[in-house]
Amino acid sequence: MQLKALEVREITEYIKKMMDNDIILRNVRVRGEISNLKYHSTGIYFTLKDEVSSLKCVMFNDYRKLLNFTLEDGMSVMVTGKITVYEKNGTYQLYAQSVQSDGVGALYLAFNKLKEKLQKEGLFDSDKKKPIPKNPKKIAVVTSPTGAVIRDIITISKRRNPTVDILVVPVLVQGSSAADEICQALEILNKRSDVDVIILARGGGSLEEIWPFNEEKVARCIHASKIPVVSAVGHETDFTISDFVSDLRAPTPSAAAEIVVPDIKVYQREIFLLKTKLIALMIGELKRKRKDIEGLKKVLYLNSPIKKSEILRHKIDNLKTSLYKEMLSIYNRKKNEFYILIEKLNSLSPLNVLTRGYTIVLDSQERVISTVKAINPQEEIKIMFKDGEAKAVISEVSSYE
Repeated sequence: MQLKALEVREITEYIKKMMDNDIILRNVRVRGEISNLKYHSTGIYFTLKDEVSSLKCVMFNDYRKLLNFTLEDGMSVMVTGKITVYEKNGTYQLYAQSVQSDGVGALYLAFNKLKEKLQKEGLFDSDKKKPIPKNPKKIAVVTSPTGAVIRDIITISKRRNPTVDILVVPVLVQGSSAADEICQALEILNKRSDVDVIILARGGGSLEEIWPFNEEKVARCIHASKIPVVSAVGHETDFTISDFVSDLRAPTPSAAAEIVVPDIKVYQREIFLLKTKLIALMIGELKRKRKDIEGLKKVLYLNSPIKKSEILRHKIDNLKTSLYKEMLSIYNRKKNEFYILIEKLNSLSPLNVLTRGYTIVLDSQERVISTVKAINPQEEIKIMFKDGEAKAVISEVSSYE
């Protein structure tokens, strides 16, 4: 006999009806550890896990508002509700009506135990943290080569400083072999000499998904790294052992890129300000030097042979002027004295007498005859007049008694 083919809807409705009518599934209480916790506008979605199995759960808002504490990944709880089928995808899940805390989960206890152990060994000591280089030339990013994390880091890094070289080291960031791959990547990078800083990155996830970053081998590899390591795992609220042992914890992978890669615009602004300051200092120094040079030029000029020559030339000019004035004064004075003497001489000149109608008598030797005793009769004499002269012969000489 050939079986009748059922529609998917029909078989799903059948299974749902079976489960809804099951007296146990209609009201169950399940103990487990919360994983993949997501708070949504419609309710809380999570998975209950134990060492063997997992069960999807949802608590809608009608019951969520009755919850008096916040659920967290790794938390051990007891969930009461019913299990039924979600017809849209044919999966069954626990529709939680109440949640009670059942203590801390195993992973959380393991996390705290390892954290306490490594802290006692000094792996978290702040004085052992290596400084993150301010101007890295090459940054190695240890992460999954696919996904938003590496894209965000590369995008932010190139936006902030395109000259920084990004070396992507692909590793598994989830699963049983992830920790070994992360350790191997750190060991390989530490054999290189061109890597300035390492970003160990992974996106958000449940405690189980990010557990490789809580493993002791990863923590010891990070601690042994000679190259500074920045841990950027999960969201801001997620903390892993790698965050504590790394040289720096970034709240998110994107924040790690913001922290590690220097913003070239800041340097450009600093360079511009320094250039402006340098130019101002240079201009100020040039002005001071120019002023000093002008002062030295004045001193040099005042002490130079040129200036001394000019001073001497000026003195000579002054002396020449003084000399000329003095000579002119002397000349004028002597000239006046000369004219005065001429006037005196003229007034005393015998020739001047002629103008007044007198005559001068000269002998044959052109000597003035001033007395009658100096001449003899028949002697030839010369008589000078104001307008000429005449010769005469003495006819008779007589003198006054």
